[in-house]
Amino acid sequence: MQVKRLGHVAIKVENIERAAAFYQDLGLELAWKDADWAYLKAGQDGLALLGPGYAQAGPHFGFVFDNRAEVDKAFERLSQTEVKLTPVHDHRDGTASFYGRDPDGNWFEYLYEPTPAGDGV
Repeated sequence: MQVKRLGHVAIKVENIERAAAFYQDLGLELAWKDADWAYLKAGQDGLALLGPGYAQAGPHFGFVFDNRAEVDKAFERLSQTEVKLTPVHDHRDGTASFYGRDPDGNWFEYLYEPTPAGDGV
């Protein structure tokens, strides 16, 4: 199991539109926006904005993997431990992930992020 990188941090916001505009003004690029969350990028790093109605997870940090099988393998391994996990979920943007909590209650996400076509060729 090899983590590629720490890919994003997710924070709670009261207003998606206002927060997305604020972080765009700071120089981040809006990659995705929906009614309950938005995702902004700074190079390969991301900032997820979670609106009040976002129910998938709370504030968290995400570890990125190149390979979906690695995420599934990590889920199976961690399922055999005391780590609290959510099921693996396929997201609407083509990614897949699961969430867990560390011993202090902090959320983390193991995320498969497909390589965009043309990258690394």
